[in-house]
Amino acid sequence: MRWMLVTALVLAPLFFGLGIVLPLVRFETLYFFDRSPSLLGVVAALWSGDDAVLAVVVALVSLVFPVIKMVAITAEALGEGFDSTFARTLLPQLSRWSLMDVVLVALVIVAAKTGGIAEAFSQPGLWFYAGSALMAVLAHGLAGRRAGT
Repeated sequence: MRWMLVTALVLAPLFFGLGIVLPLVRFETLYFFDRSPSLLGVVAALWSGDDAVLAVVVALVSLVFPVIKMVAITAEALGEGFDSTFARTLLPQLSRWSLMDVVLVALVIVAAKTGGIAEAFSQPGLWFYAGSALMAVLAHGLAGRRAGT
């Protein structure tokens, strides 16, 4: 079981890094225009546009919360300086948001396909981002079992 925990703790941040820099989805419209934004590209585009508040919300939910959660899970797994109150309050709240971006991107893909706006195809960034969330969930479960919570 320990090797599964270590593997999940290593893969979660690795997949997260790949998930935020690789393209999430590819939109093809009119057969000659296509876009493949990454998560960082989406946040940057929102920030440079007139959507600074939305950029902050997306950055918090999709970039900051997952990093905080991975750090907390690692601290829990190591068992050093980890307050059990922190685990019982913050980690479950952050876990609720883990797959929110994946679901939102999936909804955008479905909306684009069914609305006739564009052809939309998932890209590796989406899969790595989802893999990161799943590895974090696995690590949290294994770390909690190891800590006896």
